[in-house]
Amino acid sequence: MVNVQGTPSGKGQSYPMRPFVPAKDFSISRRFYEDLGFRSGSLGDGLAEMHLGSYSFLLQDYDVEQWASNFMMHMLVTDVGQWWSHIRSLDLEARYGVPDPKAPKLESWGLNVCYVVDPSGVLWHIAERPRRG
Repeated sequence: MVNVQGTPSGKGQSYPMRPFVPAKDFSISRRFYEDLGFRSGSLGDGLAEMHLGSYSFLLQDYDVEQWASNFMMHMLVTDVGQWWSHIRSLDLEARYGVPDPKAPKLESWGLNVCYVVDPSGVLWHIAERPRRG
């Protein structure tokens, strides 16, 4: 049986789930995310918690190319246009050798999405719900 919070009865409270994101070169990936605006907190050798507001993921010094190139993250924001301006100002493709970020567009599933690939090949979907008006 599962309670209202989605935790199996008698199992205690659950906390946010945080994915482990691969890093081919840990220091470069960490700097990439810090440039995007994440705050980095070391959790030991080869592991950092990357915070953005109250959300975070775990950046790990571990990489399997086939996994990283098929790994995706989705971040829902309130203003993808502001994010896009910030991303473009960073010149990520020149500084990190990543593919050119893709400008926001309305996708068939109803979100405005821009796309950014990190130095290990992880694809980020940065999205907002369209404003209703």
